[in-house]
Amino acid sequence: MCSHKTKTRKKKSFFFATHTTMSQQPHLRLGSTAPDFKADTTNGPISFHEYIGDSWAILFSHLAARTSVCSTELSAFARLEPEFTKRGVKLLAISADPVEANSDWIDDMEDFSGSRVKFPIIADAERKVATLYDMIDHQDATNLDDKGLQLTIRAVFIIDPSKKIRLIMTYPASTGRNTAEVLRVLDSLQLVDKQKVITPINWVPGDDVLVHMGVPDDEARVLFPKYRAIKPYIRLTPLEKEDK
Repeated sequence: MCSHKTKTRKKKSFFFATHTTMSQQPHLRLGSTAPDFKADTTNGPISFHEYIGDSWAILFSHLAARTSVCSTELSAFARLEPEFTKRGVKLLAISADPVEANSDWIDDMEDFSGSRVKFPIIADAERKVATLYDMIDHQDATNLDDKGLQLTIRAVFIIDPSKKIRLIMTYPASTGRNTAEVLRVLDSLQLVDKQKVITPINWVPGDDVLVHMGVPDDEARVLFPKYRAIKPYIRLTPLEKEDK
């Protein structure tokens, strides 16, 4: 006779559940549609795609409320929010805490930085959004909350009005991001969507750009009469300033 053994079902850990969920998700790449989600935030409940509307969006993750590096980052984004708004961009942060903790954190940041965070901070205590966007930290064993759950890396997603992911930046928990670089890349993305150009290393608005390699010389002479060819494949040109 066959013996029947009772199997004990082990409870899945958060780490296991995270990896299981991730394996079922398509890997997010440049050009992927940004996954939609619903979440509670410091500005009330949102549906992500509805929140974006016809705007650009920047979704960026933070480890937890009242942490040092995250506080400096969020304060910097708050100071620069008018610059992002001028470019048609909506900001949305994520923190692995409940809404109340994030709201208290906003008050703290205003006290020490003088800038108030007005954009929403997602309450992602269960890491649902962080898992959806592959923001969980799998390489730093010390990056845990007080319950032993993994916190996030410092991720940045720039998403265009068609909900396509145009840029992904990932930083370790130990390294703060550079808001000037986020703005610089955003300016580049918005520029190349309008004109047949690409931007070289260390480019900032006002610098010369490169004529796109797919543009033949005769068309380039019409579009960019001041362009100069350093090599056949390196064609630099100034851009006329747009009227504000």
